[in-house]
Formats: sequence, structure tokens, C-alpha cells
Amino acid sequence: MPRPLLYALGTFFWTGFAPIAPATVASFGVMVLWFLAWTFLGPIPLVVQLLLLIGVTAIGIPIATKLEEIHGEDPSLVVIDEVAGMLVTYLALSTVWQGWLAGFFWFRLFDILKPFGVRKLEKLGGGLGIMMDDIGAGVLAAIATQLTVYFLGWNVIL
Repeated sequence: MPRPLLYALGTFFWTGFAPIAPATVASFGVMVLWFLAWTFLGPIPLVVQLLLLIGVTAIGIPIATKLEEIHGEDPSLVVIDEVAGMLVTYLALSTVWQGWLAGFFWFRLFDILKPFGVRKLEKLGGGLGIMMDDIGAGVLAAIATQLTVYFLGWNVIL
């Protein structure tokens, strides 16, 4: 893969180079893009969401592996894992903007704390470990977000 493309994708279009909290900047970027997609395109079919998640994960593992070889263990500039985690968080989420914001906050919380065995996923090593701990945090965030949306009445009937 050409180096510019490697960095564009691995850093989620250079958000990974943010001087403060690059993972949060990338996660926020996903939330904004998700909002824009739903606003202008309407609800994203579940099959499209799944294909997007599989695609990001499939390219994310080798990209994260290569960038880790260049920059050392789990470099902060690699944020394609945040993209995958946010896609898991938003999977099958039908809501208003407050629900997407809640998902962003839940994902960042679980990604930072890495509770319930999520931290163990890092031990898979390389790009796989980089991607899987964020996917694990995304699963927890998806559950918390769905519960938040349900109990606060932010769900939307599609």
C-alpha cells in the first residue's frame, strides 16, 4: 500500500495527528460523519453498516500492524481502530442526534477504561490487538447506548 494511503486511512484522514486526544478527535469525526450521512442520505441499512464495519476492520488490522512496525507499540496516531469501535457503537442504532452523542461518550469512556476484559484484547498483539480492544469497547458502548436511547426515549421508528 502506498505510504500516503497507509497514513490517510490509519490516521483517519490525519485526525490521528491531532496534538491532543487524537482518539477522541477521530471518534468525534466519525460521529459527525454519521450524523451527516443520516441527515443527507437517511437511515443506513444494517447490511451496509455491517459491510462498512467488516471493511474497516479488514483493512485496519494490516494498516495498524504496519504503522506499529514504523512507530512502535500501539502508536497514538493510529485511530482506524476508533473508527471500527464507533461503527460497532452505532450498529443498528436508530435515534436522534442525542443518541449519537451518547454513543460517542459511551465509546470514549469504555475505550479509555477498557473494563470487563476489553484490556485483554490488546494482548492479541499487533494490528489485531489494536483493532480488537476498540471493537470490544464498541460492543460495550453499543449496549450502553441502546439502553440510554431506550430509557430516555430517543429511539426513532424507521
